[in-house]
Amino acid sequence: MAQAQTEAAASESDDAIVVTARRREERLVDVPIAVTAFSGEALAKSGAIDITDIGQTTPNTTIEVSRGSNSTLSAFIRGVGQQDPVSGFEQGVGLYLDDVYLNRPQAAVLDIYDVDRIEVLRGPQGTLYGRNTIGGAVKYVTRALPQDVSLRIKGTYGTYDQADLIVTVSAPISDLIRIGASGARLSRGGFGKNLTNGLENYNKDVWAARGTLEIGGYGEPVLIRISGDYTKDKSNPRGGHRLIPSLRTNAPVLANVFDTRGGLNDPKQDIEAYGLAMNATAELSDSLTLRSISAWRKDDSATPIDFDALPAVDVDVPGIYRNEQFSQEVQLLYESDKLKGLLGFYYLTATADTLFDVRIFNTLAGLTAFTEADVDTETYAVFGDFTYDFSDQFSISLGGRYTWDKRTAQILRQNYLGGGSPVFGGAGTAFGAPSTNFRGEREFKKFTPRASITFQPTPDHTLYASFSQGFKGGGFDPRGVGANAPAAIPGRPTNDEVATFLSFRPEKVDSYEVGYKGSLADGAINVALAGFYADYTDVQIPGSVACTVSGLPSFCGVTSNAGKARFQGIEFEGRARLGEDLATSGDRLTLGATLGYVDAKFKRYITNITVAGVATPTDVAPFRRVQNTPKWTASGTLGYSAPIGEGELSLGTTVSYRSKTYQFEIPNPYIDQPGFTLWDASIVYTAPEKRWSLGVFGKNLTNKRYKTSGYTFVVADPRTGAITNGANGLPLSALGTEGTLTAFYGNPRQVFVTGTLNF
Repeated sequence: MAQAQTEAAASESDDAIVVTARRREERLVDVPIAVTAFSGEALAKSGAIDITDIGQTTPNTTIEVSRGSNSTLSAFIRGVGQQDPVSGFEQGVGLYLDDVYLNRPQAAVLDIYDVDRIEVLRGPQGTLYGRNTIGGAVKYVTRALPQDVSLRIKGTYGTYDQADLIVTVSAPISDLIRIGASGARLSRGGFGKNLTNGLENYNKDVWAARGTLEIGGYGEPVLIRISGDYTKDKSNPRGGHRLIPSLRTNAPVLANVFDTRGGLNDPKQDIEAYGLAMNATAELSDSLTLRSISAWRKDDSATPIDFDALPAVDVDVPGIYRNEQFSQEVQLLYESDKLKGLLGFYYLTATADTLFDVRIFNTLAGLTAFTEADVDTETYAVFGDFTYDFSDQFSISLGGRYTWDKRTAQILRQNYLGGGSPVFGGAGTAFGAPSTNFRGEREFKKFTPRASITFQPTPDHTLYASFSQGFKGGGFDPRGVGANAPAAIPGRPTNDEVATFLSFRPEKVDSYEVGYKGSLADGAINVALAGFYADYTDVQIPGSVACTVSGLPSFCGVTSNAGKARFQGIEFEGRARLGEDLATSGDRLTLGATLGYVDAKFKRYITNITVAGVATPTDVAPFRRVQNTPKWTASGTLGYSAPIGEGELSLGTTVSYRSKTYQFEIPNPYIDQPGFTLWDASIVYTAPEKRWSLGVFGKNLTNKRYKTSGYTFVVADPRTGAITNGANGLPLSALGTEGTLTAFYGNPRQVFVTGTLNF
């Protein structure tokens, strides 16, 4: 029961919405999973710009741009996710583009164009979607090509010099073959400015394209869909806003939170992503269908991240990400009167290479810690999921997936003095032996089951109870320092001892859910209600801390399987038709609402606390919080539509709320975001037969300033996390001399006009 559907066509009802949450087409009301579905029409009428917009109206879901990035995605559902984009760490929420799993978060902030629908599946989806859907899955589904010649032009102009143009064209080559393409130019000026180098901050400069060839379909037993996409992002680096004055140079806090002083601009920011996919479906008989999904993807990102957000080279991190993947999935679907389901096989091979400097020249002239981490993944899985209808009212679903995972890592870490590493054009000289020079591999095997019971007293009402298990692979911390590994011979760890020190185990979620979906009052009211409880074990907590390596101040990765967490909560989604024929014949007033509550708590969180040189494992669970998981999320959308001549006028307004959000497991009063409310509104006129439309949209109309992420390198109590202040009342720096406490913010107020022509 998607809240965004309150602005869909008047004839569309929730019980008629078709989704593929269980890898087969089903009515949304019949699926025993908590699913929010956003139709392409609803997204267009709400003025959605990119995939992060759907997080505003999806219960217990956080989807946002990662810190220090324009196009890297961070996603959390019901407390499970991952915000660290470096190789070696896996996402906790799976992102799928036309059923192709995107293995890495870089270039995953997908712009919304040419989209049919987006589905958000909450809770572990390990049976059908794999090892890294431990929190849930987000499915981005593009439009199928029409049978007739079509041309669609969409243009947008708005505040901050927003200027977008999207052109989509398709045509049949024969009765069985269709070809189509979309091109997009997406641009916007900055919300602020870099006061050091004059560049616009938070700007957008994107070129994108998508091409599709379809063979068959539209009643034919075979459909082959070959698609390719390309994105080039030349936006400026996104600089953070300092939350405290600089500790060494006394630079004050800037008045505009979108301004920055970061001096690092090398390498030039450049993100390029592209891929090819072939989705083939063949109906072998009335009951059997064979499906194949083949895909190859690649992305390269060069980005400068200035942690301290100052001209000084204090904590400056130029970085490069290179990712490539190939995947093959085969599914055999079966459907009869009583039994329906599928069997499948999945294979993925992927490489993720991360290179970066950590430059702290202010501490020691030209001190740089260079890291190169190449982490390869190979995965095989077999899976199945079947539903048996004992009667028209009662059914049981059983499924399972067996996953074999291999992670291979090669990690090099080398200190340089006198400048940055040669990889980034620096003139530094290698100092001492590498602090990490490691190669190793680990294998992980896991069976993840799923079971559900469904009762439908009538076709308009569904009650269900389910159990599902999620699994996220283990690996190696690419930022760990092998020289610091505990060793039988102090200071001389073996490769096996380094492997033990750098590696972390898989994490697992056992999730229980009960729910109700229903259509009431002849379709005037549609609701979905879910309650869930989850045990989360071997939680992976990646972190970056100040440390000492070979007697020099440096930056270290510290990843641990912290222990156990417990999540429990409720989710509500509803839509009500409040009235019809109110002011004029054919008008309609609707109200959509969502509510999410999650009680997320660490039950055990073990970390090593060093006192007098002795490290002691300590349970710090009472002082830790689950990151990116507000206790309350809520939204309400009031929509009104009325016929104007033969066209339609649609009015909509949405208010959304998120309670306090912790950016990291250790609470930080500077970076954590208190509860806040956002307000959006739209006015859209659609001409007869949808030949053209014109819309005016307002986002964040109250111009609320809210933090989405940040960086911190200040001294804090290792147990409680309380920040230690110096004599000047400001936090003490843990790395470098200026003190790093920087934040990144959500978009300010934006107003834009969009026009669409259909030929």
